[in-house]
Amino acid sequence: MKGYQTALGRVGVVALVSAFLVGCSENDRPLESPVRFEGGIFGTYYQITLVDPLTQGEANALEEGILAELEDVDQAMSTYRDDSELVAFNQAPLNEWQPLSNELLEMLAVSRSVAEASDGAFDITIGDVVNLWSFGPEARPEEVPSDAELSERMATIGFDAVEVDTQRMQARRLRDVFVDLSGVAKGHGTDRVAAYLDQQGIDNYLVNIGGGLIARGYRDIEAQTPWRIGIEVPQSGAPKAQHVVALEGMSVATSGDYRNYFEVDGERFSHLLDPRTGRPIKHQLASVSVFHPSNAWADAWATALTVVGSEKGMQLAVENNLNILMLVKDGERWRSLASPAFVNYFGEALVNELGIEPWGGPTANHQTETGE
Repeated sequence: MKGYQTALGRVGVVALVSAFLVGCSENDRPLESPVRFEGGIFGTYYQITLVDPLTQGEANALEEGILAELEDVDQAMSTYRDDSELVAFNQAPLNEWQPLSNELLEMLAVSRSVAEASDGAFDITIGDVVNLWSFGPEARPEEVPSDAELSERMATIGFDAVEVDTQRMQARRLRDVFVDLSGVAKGHGTDRVAAYLDQQGIDNYLVNIGGGLIARGYRDIEAQTPWRIGIEVPQSGAPKAQHVVALEGMSVATSGDYRNYFEVDGERFSHLLDPRTGRPIKHQLASVSVFHPSNAWADAWATALTVVGSEKGMQLAVENNLNILMLVKDGERWRSLASPAFVNYFGEALVNELGIEPWGGPTANHQTETGE
């Protein structure tokens, strides 16, 4: 009996060693480039493409780290989960300072900066109005709110309702506003994933979170081919790229009113609300793509510029040296308008080749849009 037990023990040890060796060999297996990670987050999708040579073990570790970064952002800024830091802040008593994480304070600071620079066209305190229009976590039926309901909720909004103390890492609400960071959270998540990949020594990648993009290095290392991204025509149905440009060491965020909306009695209501009126935008500017080193900044500015329309949006782009591309509906065709910073960054030759019009200022022959 003793001999049987010893033999069984030896068999167990051999099996364990064999499993360990198989695991090691699997982790060491080189993967074919590119390696992609895909999934859902923030109510949208993520797709991470890595071109650097990786083993299975390295890829597994990177994916785990990426998911941890995305989970951290969701935990901090989601308005759809009861345990998020932002929900706790929105539920805290008025006028009482609340300790906040560094990244939440950072996004409040970015939001304030864009709000002030855009004369209130970007405002994270509009959450209650977003909910009223059926685009927030209240899950209201898709219907147009009454003037009385809208006036009641508009009475409290404004970024001055949120006070931030960066030195003590705290903030408080001075009025009963619902802070909604959806205009910067996705961009911040894109930045976080890119920073994580940089820290891990990954040199060639494309991060895509819900259309917010950051590229580093090359799509093809050997041929040194840059990443190329398509600026879509704002239309229903299958996406169609209007322009394709190289994205090298840069991020881009696009805002448009053509993906998320509802209709009542044949009238279309965009999810993009003007914080100054509380109503969906109505003009011919269909999308704005903002190229910026930070995707959070690009995300916020893309929203603000879409709200104000092409004329005012381009003026803001010039004043703030923003690298942007607009697609404007002009009858049956699309007009593409580029800011001076866009022309300087991509070059006049490419702008002319793509048929993009450089912005000539408010005195140029540009169509004035309804509602601007």
